[in-house]
Amino acid sequence: MNNPSVTVIVLNWNGKDLTLECLDSLNKVDYSNYNILVVDNKSSDGSVDSINKIYPDISVLKLDNNYGFAGGNNRGFNSLNNDKPDFVIFLNNDTVVDKDFINPLINPLLTNKNIYQTVPKIYYQNNPKLVWYAGGNVNLWTGSVSHRGIRQYDNEKFNLEGITKYATGCCFCMRYDDFKNIEGFDESFPMYSEDVDLSLSIRKKGFQVWYTPNSTIWHKVSASIGGSFSFSKNKRKLIGLFLLFRKHANLFQYISIIFFMPFQLLYQIIKLAFTIKK
Repeated sequence: MNNPSVTVIVLNWNGKDLTLECLDSLNKVDYSNYNILVVDNKSSDGSVDSINKIYPDISVLKLDNNYGFAGGNNRGFNSLNNDKPDFVIFLNNDTVVDKDFINPLINPLLTNKNIYQTVPKIYYQNNPKLVWYAGGNVNLWTGSVSHRGIRQYDNEKFNLEGITKYATGCCFCMRYDDFKNIEGFDESFPMYSEDVDLSLSIRKKGFQVWYTPNSTIWHKVSASIGGSFSFSKNKRKLIGLFLLFRKHANLFQYISIIFFMPFQLLYQIIKLAFTIKK
């Protein structure tokens, strides 16, 4: 009996070297029934030619414009209509994966119909035992969205499988039919918070987001936009959070978020200053 079919979608925009490194790790994955689709957001750095030359067996979808994270991934997913896989994994190009990362992501989806989305444990690539993501926290009363375990060294408390508030867009897995039914990513989001939005939409329908620490990958954090604390990143994050709260918070939560906003901003400034000092 064949394993369920899996397509890994890797979005690229002028990230030739990152994407080639990601594809190298994906080519070593120990799973018998998976395909890789690179979706290129109209790169100008020779990415497509390099990928076609080095990995001629990997499919590349060349888009006619840069549609961003949400739009690029949606178009990649929609291109699978004529050859629908059982599962789709969305993966950032600035990652490398463990060779056994697929099975732990699909197993909960095979055994529990209430689980719509699975997400792995993610480490910093430049510090392979430092956790970047071990579950997601969302609080629509305080306006707080964060990763569990971020910048902490791995330990047993991050090895507990179970429900989490949201799956990071860096890497997650869904059934093909479920992602289609949820209507994909909301393309009004500007690169940040569309992943949180997707998970909140799933949870509003009564389904679960599941953290699977037996699946592991490594992330070169924010390499594509100038580093972890770049101005560009933080500006996009603020816009994304505003859109997220406008869409999902009720009136009372929205008022509460406005009250807590100065404290959240102060916390972020202190955290940034402390991290830079370190």
